[in-house]
Amino acid sequence: MQRGLPMQPTVVLLKEGTDTSQGKPQLLSNISACLAISETLSSTLGPRGMDKLIVNERGEAQITNDGATILKLLDIVHPAARTLVDIARAQDAEVGDGTTSVVLLAAQLLKEVRGYIEEGVSPHIIMKGFRKASDLAIEHIKSVQITVDKSDPEQFRSLLLKCASTSMSSKLIHSEKPFFSKMVVDAVQCLDQEELNENLIGVKKIPGGGMQDSLLIQGVAFKKTFTYAGAEQQPKSFRDPLILSLNVELELKAEKDNAEVRVEHVADYQAIVDAEWEIIYRKLEAIEKTGAKVVLSKLPIGDLATQWFADRDIFCAGRVAADDLQRVVQAVGGSIQSTCSDIKREYLGTCGTFEERQIGGERFNLFRECPKAKTCTLLLRGGAEQFIEEVERSLHDAIMVVKRAVKNGDIVAGGGAIELDLSSRIRKHALSIPGKLQLVMIAFAKALEVIPRQICDNAGLDSTDILNKLRMKHANGEQWFGVDVDGVEGIRNNLDAFVWEPSLVKVNAISSATEAACLILSVDETVRAPQNEGQNPGPKAPPGTAQRALRGRGRGMPRR
Repeated sequence: MQRGLPMQPTVVLLKEGTDTSQGKPQLLSNISACLAISETLSSTLGPRGMDKLIVNERGEAQITNDGATILKLLDIVHPAARTLVDIARAQDAEVGDGTTSVVLLAAQLLKEVRGYIEEGVSPHIIMKGFRKASDLAIEHIKSVQITVDKSDPEQFRSLLLKCASTSMSSKLIHSEKPFFSKMVVDAVQCLDQEELNENLIGVKKIPGGGMQDSLLIQGVAFKKTFTYAGAEQQPKSFRDPLILSLNVELELKAEKDNAEVRVEHVADYQAIVDAEWEIIYRKLEAIEKTGAKVVLSKLPIGDLATQWFADRDIFCAGRVAADDLQRVVQAVGGSIQSTCSDIKREYLGTCGTFEERQIGGERFNLFRECPKAKTCTLLLRGGAEQFIEEVERSLHDAIMVVKRAVKNGDIVAGGGAIELDLSSRIRKHALSIPGKLQLVMIAFAKALEVIPRQICDNAGLDSTDILNKLRMKHANGEQWFGVDVDGVEGIRNNLDAFVWEPSLVKVNAISSATEAACLILSVDETVRAPQNEGQNPGPKAPPGTAQRALRGRGRGMPRR
């Protein structure tokens, strides 16, 4: 009798219910997920891009065409597609603009090599080709970028205005480009030109009025804080006042619930009350001696202190937001004090004019003509709440672009010009390389054309015809020709037309898109842990708990 072969034991590695998918189908599935995202975003690119209306689970609506904002609001769950969300956020944080371009570019790179993956080309060869092409592209941008001379202030300001204007051309506010470009450039030039901390540009949104009613305050503005009755008797405007910023509570404390004070006589109780009043009066007198006419505090200023200040023609505001108070100090000088005693003159700030003014339906405290002004405030007006929020996002992008242009001063032509120039250069270079890398680099060159093609499609132009014209121009050495969405021809020299972008935007977009594409190509297996039955179930209750809970408190056993 022949003995059977021993049975192989089953090896269980992963928990039951774990989903694993691997190999070529997994890679193609990841590429499809990325393409689905790029299809959602593609219609928002360029000066004729459409907007998206996104409603969250609470029913709040947001209208935007900013790539990073859309991806953040969409709440994407596909693990590979989240990589595109990350690169859009990184582009937004690093450069501010080009968030849609970076996602479209990464997805198009994957689309171009999808056929090679299906035919069995190793992802590592494709990644090698992409990295080589990306290095070539960045090198070429650095060789053709135009550096603007910062020593001529007028010329440099003109460059910044062009960069801000190009950034806004695809936003909701494109109809008011000249107005907002000037506002953004003025705001960035207010900042310390070494640090350029954009957080010191405050943005306040006031519904009502038109976009043209928006203001740039060369200093600080914040909404009137909660005040007591005495505040109406305080003066509302000053010339050259001294300003004191505090982190001190000027209010009579309510007795704590758990405090216990034992007194033998009524006079003792009165002495305790008098001592408390004495402490606050001492603080107020110390503040008056400093000569300050405007007193601001992070902590509350009570009704007693408010009336006391009003009697002495001093303006006060308590519960001022920490970031607003920080910007006040940056603008007027001095420092935030945490005590009222021994306040010297150098701890106080000053400004040219201070006033409390009605803007729309709100009252605002405005500090203007600040001597140390390294900060400013944008007061945005507009009809709908969502509209003002989109204006704020558009201005954030423009501020970041202008900030990068101030730091670098290197520009390239926008409107798809630099992408087509890079595409023709990489294609030429690829033909000199033998082997599969040639095909990969040509795919990279073709992927770069997605930007001008999408700009044409969104503007309702014939993209095939215009791209053919542009390829001919670039082959003849006219490297700054790009898409013109307004002209009859459909193409123009975008450098002469002042469609300028900081070269850093393009360098960052190409390197981020390449890295994201390589990352997705390098994944060949996804292991997904099984979901729990309920979200975060706690520890099991001991047996009999439910019955005890139903009996109620203090009722004893139910009757039999």
